[in-house]
Amino acid sequence: MKGFLVLPLLTTALLAGCAGTDVNSLVTAGTSLAQAATLTDADVKSLSDQACAEADQTNKTAGSRTNYARRLTKIMGGLKNSDVPNLNVRVYLTKDVNAWAMANGCVRVYSGLMDMMTDDEVRGVLGHELGHVALGHSKKAMQVAYTATAARSMAGAANGAVAALSSSQLGELGEKLVNAQFSQAQETAADDFAFDLLTKNKANTKALVTAFEKLAKLDGGKSSMFGSHPGSEARAKHIEDRISKVASK
Repeated sequence: MKGFLVLPLLTTALLAGCAGTDVNSLVTAGTSLAQAATLTDADVKSLSDQACAEADQTNKTAGSRTNYARRLTKIMGGLKNSDVPNLNVRVYLTKDVNAWAMANGCVRVYSGLMDMMTDDEVRGVLGHELGHVALGHSKKAMQVAYTATAARSMAGAANGAVAALSSSQLGELGEKLVNAQFSQAQETAADDFAFDLLTKNKANTKALVTAFEKLAKLDGGKSSMFGSHPGSEARAKHIEDRISKVASK
């Protein structure tokens, strides 16, 4: 998933999102991954709740009676049993092409993405974002992003307590989460999670391929929404191979 402030009409990730600043580069001087890992599950949920709420305040959300909201309800019906609890799913009204999910089950998809994709394709994208959450990638991104944000403001955790963050710091934290770039292994694992989840729900797995293909056309095959390693075309081929293996059984 990619940030709150993104270039119009370009993919940006991304539940837990999928591209932007490398997670490891967020660790500034005086901080470490070991320090980040001291955040408990409760800390991660609390910080995610706050960051998601801050994002909602700075973005226009589609009302429950809008076509976008109705579509999203239908789409999520095909993503049951994702192992992501407390799902809180909404549509942001913006022409940007993006979707992301945080570790607390906060899921946001942008109307720009819904405008260019079918329901099945959006379902595939959200399945990928849920994969980052279910597989723990989003939790790690929060741990690292919080450490960097707190360190720059001299508000690091003391005696195991999570420092309180201001509204601007929460906005910065959320932007880091949405812009977090996962490793190739993590991205592939999230792709496979999406495929398996779609299969379990008897949903259209081919739509995950066409979603990648559409993203590839936006930026020459290096869609930032799903990371640049591998590019969208390679990821589409990976899912096609999985579909072929299932069909051959």
